[in-house]
Amino acid sequence: MEEAGEALQREGIKVLLSAQSGEHVPHCPHGPTLLFVKVSQGKEQGRRFFACSACRDRKDCRFFQWADEKVSQARLQSREEYNRSCQPPMSHQQYMTRFQEFVALPLAKRRFCRDCQQLLLEGDWQEHSGHRVLGDVSISHLKRPSQLLHPLENKKSNAQYLFTDRSCSFFLDAITRLGYKRVLCVGTPRLHEWIRSKSSLEESQRKVKSLLLDIDFRYSQFYGEDEFGHYNMFNHHFFGGEAAHNMCQKFLREDGGRGVIVVTDPPFGGLVEPLAFSFKKISNMWSPTSDPGDSAELPMFWIFPYFFETRILQCFPGFTMLDYQVDYDNHTMYKYGKTGRKQSPVRIFTNISPERIVLPESEGYRFCAVCKRYVASQNTHCDICMSCPSKDGRAWKHCPLCKRCVKPSWSHCSSCNRCALEDHSCGSTVKGCFLCGDEDHKRSSCPRRLVSGIHNK
Repeated sequence: MEEAGEALQREGIKVLLSAQSGEHVPHCPHGPTLLFVKVSQGKEQGRRFFACSACRDRKDCRFFQWADEKVSQARLQSREEYNRSCQPPMSHQQYMTRFQEFVALPLAKRRFCRDCQQLLLEGDWQEHSGHRVLGDVSISHLKRPSQLLHPLENKKSNAQYLFTDRSCSFFLDAITRLGYKRVLCVGTPRLHEWIRSKSSLEESQRKVKSLLLDIDFRYSQFYGEDEFGHYNMFNHHFFGGEAAHNMCQKFLREDGGRGVIVVTDPPFGGLVEPLAFSFKKISNMWSPTSDPGDSAELPMFWIFPYFFETRILQCFPGFTMLDYQVDYDNHTMYKYGKTGRKQSPVRIFTNISPERIVLPESEGYRFCAVCKRYVASQNTHCDICMSCPSKDGRAWKHCPLCKRCVKPSWSHCSSCNRCALEDHSCGSTVKGCFLCGDEDHKRSSCPRRLVSGIHNK
């Protein structure tokens, strides 16, 4: 890892994680901000600045402060007042009190406001009289709040793509087969629901416990403080303070820390490095005093698109990507059963031995005795590369000139001396950024794309 942060980027905007101190970091409504700097050729260019950890677009969070800027007391006070105004209207305990009152109501009086995303008590009816209101909210509804709540849609900060029942079933089956009894669900509300609903039907010795951490405070309406924590995974911030932090730590350390696994499904537009930084802090909560020679790691499933493999492995070299295709109810593209390039690109990255994780043979997955892991049906083993090389679910082919396996749509170009799409721009290498035209970075790390509008503040 690099000393001044773990971004591992040489161009664009870099987040400086290890360079900031928690005591002096300014806060926005989403908790402690992160320290950024523009880099070119691996070197810092310009002044460092603080920006929101969760939101990368100015319209979602307007916070901006130069790292060397002196902020007046009046401005600090105004900022604190604004941050408080952005927090949930009630405490978690108040939400739970309302929930108990709501459950006690007869079915005909249980109502949910779709516009305000709120469970309504009788005293709230008049205030919401002109809103879209769902009546006869059953206990079954309350056990599946993700079906009541509108999914958040900001793909860069809090996008909620909800697992299908197929994916939830696979996760729970894999977790129980591996022997885990507790699941820390970080940004996976649908899995949390699934575990709770299925565990209520199991015998006590087979039950799996679940704790949900999510930035969506609306779940405070449905779960107690030992079931849900309002949490920002981009800066490891517990909005409930020390009490929420201790509750999570207690959950992780139960039974001496044995039998627990983390399952996380971050927004795909989020920065990998701050996420990895937070996950390592969660691991420290689980085992903060591990001996240097102790190889024990907190087991984890990190769900993310396969094209982030390099970035994730830079942060967690011991992780492996599984071939299992995760799919979502509310995403038009990330669906199971599609073929070719339309297959879901979402995979599972884990520090658990792939040999131990059984993928469903009913879906075509099979065990490769050489690679010692389950692979997709078309992921054919290459005897030259000595691996099952496919990342996208299609059958890849070996190029003897490139000395590696490549996508089936690629062919070797003698002019470029590499494999590429047949209709590529032969003999030329695209330089620079398509978005702003600068040649010192690519579009994926463009400052204009990563922190849209932040320099115009």
